[in-house]
Amino acid sequence: MVATLTEKKTTGVCKVRKARQINRVVILNLNYFVIFLVKVLFFCMAQQNDSWFSCKRPAEVVRLRRKRARRSTAAESPGPSGSSPASGPSLATPSLHSQSTSRGKRRNPFLTSDYTVSRPKKVLVEDVDCENVGTFIKRMSSEKTSGDSRSGPPGDSSLEKSLSEEKPLLETEEQHTDNLLLKNPLAITPSSIAPVTPVSCAEYPADWSLKTRVIFTSPVSLSWTEQPKAQEEALGLSNSCRAKFPMLPHNLQEPRSWSDARSAFQQSLVYWQHPCLPWLSLFPRINAEKNFSGKNLPWTQDEAVHESLVKEWSVSLSSLYSLLKMGLCPYFYVCSYQFTVLFKAAGLGGSDCITALISPTTRGLREALKAEGVEFSLPLLKERRRINEQHKSIQKKDEEMENENKDFLQMDEDYQNWDEEDDGCSQGEDDSLSWLKEIGIQDKLRKPECINLQLQKEAPTLSLDHKPESAVCVEGSHSFNLINFLINWKSVVAAAGSQTGLPPTLLAPTAFRGATMNVLKGRSVNVKNLVDCTYQNISSLELTGPILPSSLHAITTLLQNAQKGNFSAALYTHTPTAVMNIETYRTRRSRAVGDLTHCGLPPASINHLQQPSTLGKTTLTHITMNNYSYTWKIG
Repeated sequence: MVATLTEKKTTGVCKVRKARQINRVVILNLNYFVIFLVKVLFFCMAQQNDSWFSCKRPAEVVRLRRKRARRSTAAESPGPSGSSPASGPSLATPSLHSQSTSRGKRRNPFLTSDYTVSRPKKVLVEDVDCENVGTFIKRMSSEKTSGDSRSGPPGDSSLEKSLSEEKPLLETEEQHTDNLLLKNPLAITPSSIAPVTPVSCAEYPADWSLKTRVIFTSPVSLSWTEQPKAQEEALGLSNSCRAKFPMLPHNLQEPRSWSDARSAFQQSLVYWQHPCLPWLSLFPRINAEKNFSGKNLPWTQDEAVHESLVKEWSVSLSSLYSLLKMGLCPYFYVCSYQFTVLFKAAGLGGSDCITALISPTTRGLREALKAEGVEFSLPLLKERRRINEQHKSIQKKDEEMENENKDFLQMDEDYQNWDEEDDGCSQGEDDSLSWLKEIGIQDKLRKPECINLQLQKEAPTLSLDHKPESAVCVEGSHSFNLINFLINWKSVVAAAGSQTGLPPTLLAPTAFRGATMNVLKGRSVNVKNLVDCTYQNISSLELTGPILPSSLHAITTLLQNAQKGNFSAALYTHTPTAVMNIETYRTRRSRAVGDLTHCGLPPASINHLQQPSTLGKTTLTHITMNNYSYTWKIG
């Protein structure tokens, strides 16, 4: 019995083993069969001409058809020497596939036909040479024209003639283009394109816009700027009132131990303001309703408080203008709820007279200035008209430019001809109503009004409102009329809203009647920045408040010595004041300098602000000093 049981077990185990072996063989054969089917399938798909391997986009198909048509026309037409193009070198621009096959090189599969050889060079407008701006622009324009001539159309006869005469030059050019075409556009190194090296200057251009915040960063610690001693703060405030500016050494080895450096930093943070209400932030005023909502405004409830507030403001504004006229105050700002005015003394910005810039303006404000006899100009609008006239002269020579510049010139043409449209309104109306007199029903019908023509007349002037082109410039003796206009114009004070009854904010770098001394708020923080896979200690200083141009220059001059010529600054501009750097008519005509020795600014800041501004409608966004040389970015 035992023997039979053992025999049955061994036979069962043998059967299981045989079944497993059979299953393995079957599975292996199935795998081979599947692999064979896949290979056959791929072979069949590769043999097809219209397979998905040779799919092309519709744009590429159209482009190939155009190339075939050009080749056929080129083959039919004889060359310059009377022979067919096939006998000489091909002058038409070859396709990517033809170049690669003719030279025995494989075509780059990642290169598309949209990529062109002569790509324009990108120039970062972050650095402006203070002396060689014209040379830099000429060099860039010459490079651009030379690049355009190299990348001209294939059908240009002059280009074909020059290429056919100079065969070695053609061969080198083809080799250069072939190398560029066979490369991946994303893998082209910057060394293949000639970079534009940033130009460094010893001084950055003057920026007349107000800054709301500035963040300084430096590898050298900026902790010496915080928590001054009582004596150092008192000395800085006293020197600011007395206009004393101590001389500091060129290299401060340890700024924290220098009491004069810390007091000079406190002196550069001082500015004067009227009115000054501790529970309200009076800068900025445009689009700042959140700063006034829910606050206590006693002048809205008591008329006597409102009258005294406006009267004191008028006295302060008159005092500021008197100081400006005598050369004892270099400049000041009038910040209203709807516009900002910058008054500059004679000699600043390259002008020989007092200059006032108002931005932004509306049609109602400009009409009110005309009614009060304040003569003004629109510098940006004149500049745009001058550019348009140049475009018109180019259109007379080249009629093909007419369609491209039509939209650009339409607005200014309407603005120049709105008087003629107004005069023609009544005449056209009488002509259109002449048929009513013949019928005899003229008195029974109401005359249609010229509403549409009136709206068309006012459209160009209304389109300037709240835009940079609406900036108004008042020069010379008319600035006194502007002061009287601001004092007597009721709309200078808001009649509704959260700023009701609050006069504009006056900001100046020097003291004036009714002014309050304020100091910019600063905060120093040490952070770590990732540079080249390593963390480096970076010290930062953040300043908030109405940062005046003279304050910014004084702070950067002090940091230049204290930070060993290495720091950077990020500037945040108050948007309505971004157009304060425009060039006026008197600035272009004269470069006179007034007597500003007693205006209350250090000599370095006076020399800096006397230079004509080259920024135009743009402002400084970043300033970087490296090895005592400035580079900057504009925006």
